Amino acid sequence: MKLLALGLVVSLAGTGYWYLRPAAAANVVAVPLQGPLPTQTSLVATPRSRFTPSTRKGYYNLDIVSDFALPATKTITFCGAGRNLHVQQDRTKLFRRGFSAVDQSRMVTGVEIWKDGFPANGWKSALQPSQRALILYQGYFRDSFGLGWAQNSEKANETLYRSAPNRADPSARPANRNTLFQASSELSGSCLGFGDCPSSGMKSTYGFIFLDIENDNTSVGNRQEQVNLYTYMIKTIKENISPQTQIGSIAPVLHNSVGYSRAEDYKASPEWLWTMPARQTATSQQRGMPTDIVGKSFGDYADFHMPGTYYVYPDFDYSTRHTGDGDRHWLAALLGEQEVNMKLSSKKRIAWQWLFNTQSELPNSSKAEHAAPPAVAEGMGIFYWFTGAYGVLFWDDHIDLIPGQPSPTDPNLKGLGNDRDYSCYEHYVHGLWRLFKHHGDLFNGRETYLNEATECSYDGGQTWYKYNANQTKTHDLPFVRAIVNGNQILVSATKAYARPDQTNRVMMRYVQNGYNFYTTITLKGDEIYLGRATMNQGK
Repeated sequence: MKLLALGLVVSLAGTGYWYLRPAAAANVVAVPLQGPLPTQTSLVATPRSRFTPSTRKGYYNLDIVSDFALPATKTITFCGAGRNLHVQQDRTKLFRRGFSAVDQSRMVTGVEIWKDGFPANGWKSALQPSQRALILYQGYFRDSFGLGWAQNSEKANETLYRSAPNRADPSARPANRNTLFQASSELSGSCLGFGDCPSSGMKSTYGFIFLDIENDNTSVGNRQEQVNLYTYMIKTIKENISPQTQIGSIAPVLHNSVGYSRAEDYKASPEWLWTMPARQTATSQQRGMPTDIVGKSFGDYADFHMPGTYYVYPDFDYSTRHTGDGDRHWLAALLGEQEVNMKLSSKKRIAWQWLFNTQSELPNSSKAEHAAPPAVAEGMGIFYWFTGAYGVLFWDDHIDLIPGQPSPTDPNLKGLGNDRDYSCYEHYVHGLWRLFKHHGDLFNGRETYLNEATECSYDGGQTWYKYNANQTKTHDLPFVRAIVNGNQILVSATKAYARPDQTNRVMMRYVQNGYNFYTTITLKGDEIYLGRATMNQGK
């Protein structure tokens, strides 16, 4: 029977709720309860801000929540759309709504960054280094330095690392700037735009540098050349940045699930471009590759990696199936990507997040016209941080917004840019506010993230399971994740894609380190639940 394949449904007589008892997964052991169910402790639900989402296209309101700041242990870089909507009234508003850094393309010229020539004597950026970020796209290497390799990785074997030195004048500027050395080392001059170049010489004073070249795919025979260039590039950049600057890349990552959350992803090995060591090839030394990177890999030099994925429209479609192993699921993808990658590397994780669907061949995904539904946007701002991730790069394909524009007559432009519903930004910031305004004290570096070790019961406490994101998805169960810090426990939960009139109950427990904590969570629709409790020991 189909019912048995999904799991035995157990009704709690007289309660009007349903518990779902899942069928056991191959690598999950159901732990039966020993003895009577212990006394439960109620979670204190986190407040929600009451606001009416904006309906004006090309506009969002950051005042749907009050001031709050991100904990010092986390970072969110704003590279989204529409900072211009608020910056004239209050340049600092963004930093009081959860964002801790801003990409240079969204900075205020003359106040936060100097873009035209040398700054005036004594001028200095209003931004601290930790608030500055730079994204290096493919065009930086291709257009500014003529490195065709940035667009076509098959040109790796003809790319120059650096020019031969001028023997007559070793200090002379190289005649050939079309080298990876020039592209990587000239970043040192960016400190001029902030008015804080060190006295010892120019070094980039950005807090974060994100690489977004996206030329990582290449033929097998070209892999060594590709590895050599990536390793040399990140090493050279690091030699020209301040000690406070952190660098990573959208690719390579250790594993990319491309928005899916399949069981096979949990068996993944690190991808070759992250771990493969540099080695001299038949022509690399003649092209300037130094010997000091031999044996080193890109992953050796990166300060963080960037597992994460953009959504496509099926992730937002509540009418389609989301419970098959190969089915798309917004929350299983968000959590699963982190669960897989945290096991492959202990380095910091910063995900690239966008609140609209990315373009793909999947249904209704040819344009980036669909905003994340309210629960998805809010859930991104909450559940992601339960994975122990370090940060987010919050991105959009538009920069400035002009609200209230008439709908374009060109159908290809409808739903894009100023024609979009940007209230998804409000729901996202609302999620950040609920989490960090009320529970920022828990993110002090002493917290423990349970992730898939979060223990739940779906049959009223008779059996207990620890499910990863894929298993929770395929069993069609509520998602629950928890953070423990001392005697404090913070719990997030949701039944993704649930109907508004649907109610689900799930129990969770924490029975470690002298605690014997049990609680029951009631979920309505697809709400994002967030609650906290103080655990007592010895009970």
